[in-house]
Amino acid sequence: MLKLLLQLDSSRLPSVFDQVVAYDAGADRLLSKGGVTEAEVRDLVHGCIFTRSPKDMKNTAIFIGGADMAAGEKLLTAATKAFFANFRVSTMLDSNGSNTTAVAAVVKITKALGGSVKGKKIVVTAGTGPVGTRAAGLFAKAGADVVITSRKPEDGERVSAEICKRFGGTVKSVPLREPSQAAAAVQGAEVLLNAGPAGVMLVPRDAWAGKLKVVVDLNALPPLGIEGVEVNDDGQTREGAIAFGALGIGNFKMKLHKECITRLFTRNDLVLDAETIEDVAKELMQK
Repeated sequence: MLKLLLQLDSSRLPSVFDQVVAYDAGADRLLSKGGVTEAEVRDLVHGCIFTRSPKDMKNTAIFIGGADMAAGEKLLTAATKAFFANFRVSTMLDSNGSNTTAVAAVVKITKALGGSVKGKKIVVTAGTGPVGTRAAGLFAKAGADVVITSRKPEDGERVSAEICKRFGGTVKSVPLREPSQAAAAVQGAEVLLNAGPAGVMLVPRDAWAGKLKVVVDLNALPPLGIEGVEVNDDGQTREGAIAFGALGIGNFKMKLHKECITRLFTRNDLVLDAETIEDVAKELMQK
């Protein structure tokens, strides 16, 4: 029986990246839908759950993507509401790669700190974006003292409250409008994670050198987001800190993404969101 993956993308054009990963992870056919709205989800989901017997539903799964994580969360909620009894299929949310990227970074950082972030001060620059919010939430849930930065204080306050509501824990916000403010933003931190936009340097070397235990930059395009971190860093020591660059995190993110897609076809009741994707990542780190 063919392994069919229904791709529900909130963006007009379904992500080619996500399609390639799905095929590499073992999907036989993709049913790709772009520009999907909440109102359209139920009928699309019903097409999955009413076409195969319950014992065969593990061969059908749903992947929710798109550029907007907030839109993706609404699609996920609508999809799970359409399920009932054993009429359900496994579902994964990874809008813009936000969940898998954030989880890859969180798991790598946690391992570098010896297995726990509890009580550690962690700064996530550009923390109001989709990757930053997911990472900040997972850190807060694990007991870290989390600080996100934002160019606009009102956005930072709003998002930090949303993160706490979603994940629990403690998340604060500080403004970071320009690199000259970076030193103040990271003061007292043990970990710095940059989730800022590509090609924007947010943290100069002198703002963090000699002050951190772990430094991670998810920006792969020059100028890199944290000066002094290299894109290929995967545990190298930079200015006294364990450093990870975009590819150092990205290689594990790709492994995680593929593993999650593969697991969708092992049963019919998985829901892979940030927390459950983190569980998968922790298992992979043990291998």
